[in-house]
Amino acid sequence: MDKNRTYGKRARGLYRALIVLCALALGIAGVVFYLNTEGEGGGSAAQNGDAEPATVGIDPDSIANGIHVQTGLLVADGYQDVVENCTQCHSASLVIQNRMDAKGWEATIRWMQSTQNLWALGDKKDRIINYLVTNYPVEKKGRRAPLKDIEWYRLNP
Repeated sequence: MDKNRTYGKRARGLYRALIVLCALALGIAGVVFYLNTEGEGGGSAAQNGDAEPATVGIDPDSIANGIHVQTGLLVADGYQDVVENCTQCHSASLVIQNRMDAKGWEATIRWMQSTQNLWALGDKKDRIINYLVTNYPVEKKGRRAPLKDIEWYRLNP
């Protein structure tokens, strides 16, 4: 009988410790959640209605050195169509890094329209494709140039 009481006390103690640990974990999770959603500015970018926090305070129409400051796109004929139609769903960086020819951009637009709910672009489609092909052409990538004028040394094992 004495062994059963000892076992029961240990089980209750373990149960209490488990409850305390769970409560502590929930408390920590609550604090982390609060800090992630509130941030220093009293709310996250999504709560404040800002799409990209890095652009807060930047004039959406400002241009510097031929570059649209807010998006990083080169300012040329058709860039406004790209800003209005492409950056509504994704960053301009995604547009800039994907360099394709006209057929590639045409296929990408069709794919976005059939799978990503991109709206009909009408006559803007040709201007967008022309802008992208002209300002962000396909780059041939190959091996890097050989290193020159390097003073090599031996590593001692």
